[in-house]
Amino acid sequence: MDWNPTRARGLERLASFLPLAGRSYAEQRNHDHGPARGGRDNVSQLSPWLHAGLLGEAEVLCAVLEQHSPRAAEKFIAEVFWRIYFKGYLEQRPSIWTSYLAGRDDALAALERNAGLCTAYGEATEGRTGIEAFDVWARELVETGYLHNHARMWFASIWIFTLKLDWQLGADFFLRHLMDGDAASNTLSWRWVAGLHTKGKHYLARPDNIARFTAGRADGPLTAEGLAENAAPMTEPVEHPRRLPDLPPPVTTADLAQPFALLLHDEAAHHAPLILPARPALVIGATRPEARSPGVTGSPARAFTAGAMESGLTEAAAAFGCPSMQWRAGEPIEALLAEADVERVALPWLPAGWTRDALAPRLAELQRQGRVTTLLAPLHRATWPHAKAGFFGVAKQIDAVLGECGIGGG
Repeated sequence: MDWNPTRARGLERLASFLPLAGRSYAEQRNHDHGPARGGRDNVSQLSPWLHAGLLGEAEVLCAVLEQHSPRAAEKFIAEVFWRIYFKGYLEQRPSIWTSYLAGRDDALAALERNAGLCTAYGEATEGRTGIEAFDVWARELVETGYLHNHARMWFASIWIFTLKLDWQLGADFFLRHLMDGDAASNTLSWRWVAGLHTKGKHYLARPDNIARFTAGRADGPLTAEGLAENAAPMTEPVEHPRRLPDLPPPVTTADLAQPFALLLHDEAAHHAPLILPARPALVIGATRPEARSPGVTGSPARAFTAGAMESGLTEAAAAFGCPSMQWRAGEPIEALLAEADVERVALPWLPAGWTRDALAPRLAELQRQGRVTTLLAPLHRATWPHAKAGFFGVAKQIDAVLGECGIGGG
C-alpha cells in the first residue's frame, strides 16, 4: 500500500476502492488479508487521509453514491458515519477524554513501579506474548502504522481480557503508532471493546473467529491460543454527563471579508474539504504529533502527519496565491499574524482530544478578542446532535442527514 500523505494519493485510493464500496465491501470487509500488496483492497484504507483532513467524509460519500445505490453501499456508508458519530459523541462528553488522560498517566506511572507489569507491557508492545495473532498485529502496527479494523478489535480484546493490561495503555499504544490516530475513534473503540461505551456489552475475541477471517493472509490463518473465554465487562465509578456544545453556523463570505489567515492543523491539513467562501491572505500550518502521548510517536505516524501538513501548506499557498508558514510549538501565533498584517484566523474545528489540547490554549486570547472564525463541516453539524447515546440513533438519521447535506440526492 502506498501511504503517500497527499490529497492526490488519497483521491487515487478512493477511486480504486469505489467499485468495491457496495456489496463487495459488505461481504468482505471483516476479512484481514494482511499487509501484502493488494491484500487489503477489500476495505477502503482511507482512514489516514480522512483523519488528516486531506479528504472529507462528504466527498467520499458523494463519490460512493455516484456509483452505488444507498442500499448497496449501506455498510460502507455506516462505517463513515461511525467515524462522525464517535467525533460527535466525544464532543458531547469531553470528560471521557480527560478521564482517559488521567488513567493513562496513572497506568504509565504504575509501569515504573512494577517490574512484572513493565515486562508484560514490553512483551505486548513488542509482539512477544506467544499469542501468534496478537504478536503479528503488534509488530505490524509499529512497522506500518496501520491495522485492519477487525484486527484492532481483536487486539484490544486480547490486551484487556487475556493479557489483563490496562486498556488506557493499549489505547495509548494505538494512538502513538496509528497513522489515523484519532482521539475519538480510538478512545471510544477501546472503551466499546472493554464494555465501557455500551455499558455491560464487551467484545471477547475468539480463536475460531480470528482463524476464519485471517484465512486469506499470505502465510495462512493466524492462531490465537489461550484466549480468555469468560470475562466480565469493565465498569467505571464515574458518569460522563452529556452536553452538546454550541456549534458554529455556516461561514459566509461576509464572515471572512477582512484579510484572514487559514490555520491548517493535524486533523485539517488541506483546504479543499473546507470549501472556503473567500481566499485567505496567509496559510499557517500547525502540526503537533507529539501531543498524542507522553511516549514517542511511531515513525509511520510522524511521517504521515508531517507529509500531510507539508503537502497541504504547499497546495493551499499555490491555490490561493498567498504565503504560507509553520506555527512552531511554543511560538506565539500573534507574532505570525502581525508580521503578515493579518488580524483574523479561519480555524477548522478543533476536535476534542489531543489536537484541541495542543492548540486551543494558544488560541484562547484570539478567541476572546473575537478574531477567530470557526469552520465546521456541514455533515458534522447535521450528525452530531443525534450522537446522544449508541450508534443506532445516528443510523436512523443517515438518510435524512445525507439529504440535508445534499449528498447522493441526484
